[in-house]
Amino acid sequence: MKQSRFTAVLCSTVLLLLFSSCGGGTDKKSEPADSPAATTDSATQTTSTPATVNTIITTPANMAIITHKVKDYSKWLAGYESHDSARLANGLHNYVIGRGFADTNMVLIALKVDDVAKAKAFAKDANLKTAMQKAGVIGSPEITVGVATWQDTVALPGAIRSRTTFTVKDWDIWLKAFEEGRQERIDNGIVDRVISHDADDNKKIGLVTAVTDTTKAFAYYKSDALKKRREASGVT
Repeated sequence: MKQSRFTAVLCSTVLLLLFSSCGGGTDKKSEPADSPAATTDSATQTTSTPATVNTIITTPANMAIITHKVKDYSKWLAGYESHDSARLANGLHNYVIGRGFADTNMVLIALKVDDVAKAKAFAKDANLKTAMQKAGVIGSPEITVGVATWQDTVALPGAIRSRTTFTVKDWDIWLKAFEEGRQERIDNGIVDRVISHDADDNKKIGLVTAVTDTTKAFAYYKSDALKKRREASGVT
């Protein structure tokens, strides 16, 4: 099991693919239809109730996640942005960039994917490797292409994101057990953001959560309660 913590620092759209930290808005009450000067003998006025906004997305979405370390974040970001046309040509769209919580030179990039095969081919392109090296990427990047099956796009300003990858015995069994443990995670300062699996193997899970209480969450990560839940759900 691999877990890394990132803080969302740049969003290219209001929607967030993998981490919906930029999305959301504020509900506004509508004003009364009549102004005081226009009221009649009837003193009754009505106000409409704000519509409930659904922030949950269950339509599967292809996405690519890239994690790597850089020498200098500002220099890397300039190089990354200059390579945008090549990504667009291969059906990859900027979604979010995150920086490591403990090491801010660790970078995570989430991209929306139009074509999985094309995205995989681009990941192996020699020109991409050259562009990364020029921008100051250190070592070999980790690139995964997956399918987000569930996302919550409600805004949670200031909350760091935790990304965990692991393998399970059975997707359906794990998912059912994971959903049953949602309230326990909330009680421990952890809010689900994205549930995904590898594009070719749904036993390889990618999970993004938001940490709203670091003290509770970090203690929960090490707890016997979480260990038992993982074992019961078939995490290997």
